[in-house]
Amino acid sequence: MSENPGQRPDPASWAALRHHGDAELVPGALDFAVNVRGSGPPGWLRDRLAARLADLGGYPGVDDDEAALSAVAARHGVGRDRVLLLGGASEGFHLLAAHAARNLLRAAVVHPSFTEPELELRRAGVPVERVLLPVPFDLDPGLVPEEADLVVVGNPTNPTSVLHPRSAVAALCRPGRVTVVDEAFCDILADEAAHTLAGADLPGLVVLRSLTKTWALAGLRVGYAVGDSSVLADLAAHRPHWPLGTLQLEAIRACVGPAADPELQAARAQVVSERDAMVRALDAAGIEVAVPPSAPFVLVRTPAGIDPVAFRTGLVRRGIVTRRCDTFPGLDATYLRLAVRPGTMVDELVGAWLGQVAARTGRAAAGEQEGERP
Repeated sequence: MSENPGQRPDPASWAALRHHGDAELVPGALDFAVNVRGSGPPGWLRDRLAARLADLGGYPGVDDDEAALSAVAARHGVGRDRVLLLGGASEGFHLLAAHAARNLLRAAVVHPSFTEPELELRRAGVPVERVLLPVPFDLDPGLVPEEADLVVVGNPTNPTSVLHPRSAVAALCRPGRVTVVDEAFCDILADEAAHTLAGADLPGLVVLRSLTKTWALAGLRVGYAVGDSSVLADLAAHRPHWPLGTLQLEAIRACVGPAADPELQAARAQVVSERDAMVRALDAAGIEVAVPPSAPFVLVRTPAGIDPVAFRTGLVRRGIVTRRCDTFPGLDATYLRLAVRPGTMVDELVGAWLGQVAARTGRAAAGEQEGERP
């Protein structure tokens, strides 16, 4: 699907691009909308951050910055010139959009996917073409316009939970093009090494990583980029002094260091176990899983024949919040994204879902009977 280059979308589309899962939250309701694992960081990580509170009276030190850079570089087997520390992956999208605007690049964004990259590109006045993948949302590099100078793709993709082959994503890279791979959920994959491009020596490649999802640090904003040193150098040259604070630097160093590995391995196993159990429960209840999930969330379809917006609203009244998906290009209101949650929460989701189906079909049946009365 092509759009008039450089045009801002209509107001409804603009609002859709700005929409995020936290906007769905309702006090007291069970949260299936936000893809953050747990309600806060693990104890050992909290302790490391708390130990640095006494240092907040001073500016972030060079030693902290160097230590965090070295930790990320070691994690991915690259030189420090191929690492850029970020205040969350969203900062990376902002910096890349500014880079595209300065260099008059033409962008292509593969959808359905996280909408922040397109939002930032459009804000910067960069021409954007949407590449809409058909169901089952598998990446076909041939669909990406050859003339695109900057390409954005997620892997695994939010909200579809589709994991693209490493080779298919790598095929997008070429000299003269910046290829941005959003790997915000790649660290939680059981077979991360088989799918990540972080550390790959490919022209123009920039891999964005978030640490806020797996480590429940959304309020701190931490992430990093790994990739083409010339692109990262340009991004860094247009940042203010002290772009990251002391606690952010400490968090990055802690989460990518070897001390975090046992916790990470346990988290990966837990996600696989909970996701498999969740899919089984959804299948047993007749809830359609749109595509086999690979990430810590599941894309589902609302029941056929029931108004999807009314259905989602009914779930909220029953204490369940989900992530609406009509804000993602290429999807409509019949899709919902469900964060992977423990079995007790899934049981409540299924109960609310079936209760809402019964309520909606009962009303429809009552309406038909009413219409048949003489």
